[in-house]
Amino acid sequence: MKPDANFRERVETLMTEVPYGRVITYGDLAGLAGQANASRVVGGIAHFGNPDLPWHRLVNRFGGLAAGFHGGREAQAQLLEQEGITCTNHIVDNFEERRWRPGQN
Repeated sequence: MKPDANFRERVETLMTEVPYGRVITYGDLAGLAGQANASRVVGGIAHFGNPDLPWHRLVNRFGGLAAGFHGGREAQAQLLEQEGITCTNHIVDNFEERRWRPGQN
């Protein structure tokens, strides 16, 4: 199923809502935006989307950092660390505790 025309806008709006010190997965974000099977599309939006959004908070389903992140995984890890999120071997430590779902702080 191809995402609708407003999918990008919904994804970018949702990224603004991910709280400081939390992460969200590509799949979670796709589902919240109304297209649960569009996690790869979310990755493309993140890579080419608004650079002012907190894309460093976007991780894979295992809490892994993005290989395609601008500046690489090290840059993403540094940005997360500034928010108190540590990573080991490019995986968010305590991932499920750091994973954001709407309705949580």
